[in-house]
Amino acid sequence: MKKLFSGVQPTGTITLGNYIGAFTQFTALQNDYECVFCIVDQHAITMPQDPEQLRKHIRSLAALYLAVGIDPEKSVLFVQSEVPAHAQAGWIMQCISSIGELERMTQFKDKSDGKDSVSAALLTYPPLMAADILIYQTDIVPVGDDQKQHIELTRDLAERFNKRYGEVLTIPEIQLPKSGARIKSLQEPTKKMSKSDPNQKATIRILDTPKEIEKKVKSAMTDSEGIVAYDPTNKPGVSNLLSIESALTDVSIETLVQKYDGKGYGDFKASVAQVIIEHFAPIQARYEQLINSSELDDILDRGAEKANVLAKATLAKMEDAMGLGRRRQ
Repeated sequence: MKKLFSGVQPTGTITLGNYIGAFTQFTALQNDYECVFCIVDQHAITMPQDPEQLRKHIRSLAALYLAVGIDPEKSVLFVQSEVPAHAQAGWIMQCISSIGELERMTQFKDKSDGKDSVSAALLTYPPLMAADILIYQTDIVPVGDDQKQHIELTRDLAERFNKRYGEVLTIPEIQLPKSGARIKSLQEPTKKMSKSDPNQKATIRILDTPKEIEKKVKSAMTDSEGIVAYDPTNKPGVSNLLSIESALTDVSIETLVQKYDGKGYGDFKASVAQVIIEHFAPIQARYEQLINSSELDDILDRGAEKANVLAKATLAKMEDAMGLGRRRQ
């Protein structure tokens, strides 16, 4: 089986948009690939983090991976900082990167724009991201459009390393998301749903209570027509809610439009809210079983052991190719 790598930062509870756009795909992909899922806590500290909150978010994200259906018997799930080869290989990738190509990264430009001072790691984290991927000899990296530039840099660095030191690293392929639901903000339905949105009504999180979900959906921006129809240009709010229900129920949008024919926005929103609540209920129940259990720690311990074996093997090849350390007889 080909190997797939994905890393997610533990910087808050995943949103409905994250769940539909990424996590539902992960559960399907683990049946077709040898999957490595990494909680990239070292990436999180490129921006200031409260230590206790960071630890809480790491554990919470791990529990959510499992609660949505990641199977630790099929996939490797672990915490980045518990596998030292990530940082070690990240340094090697920094050494073959140029400042110019790192300064051209769009996310660095966005996050540093208008600031007097930023962490040096904000500039150099793309080589660490490259190392995350390359030390597992990854074949496939599923990413959104916003990360495509970083995977292209990863490919460039892998090719550069191989050209200088021999064919050591696998050149990963980018897998962009299949066409499908793009979940938007409930308050600004022309923008994507984001966990960093300061407007709490804009984003549904996977651990929101039923009451919170109901309240957010009821306050979702629609329009004054009162007609449930799919028209992303002229009716983005209504179309977004239809996309959410369609993605969670696997019912076509055309069928849903017929379902809501003649019904007002009040009934429509109440129904969409109930779909979300019912879909998240078993995930939230499994999460509660895991979050403070020894089972979660056991799974992460085993995941780190597996990841260390894989990562150390590639790191040793990289270091040997570069002439680092002493060659063992």
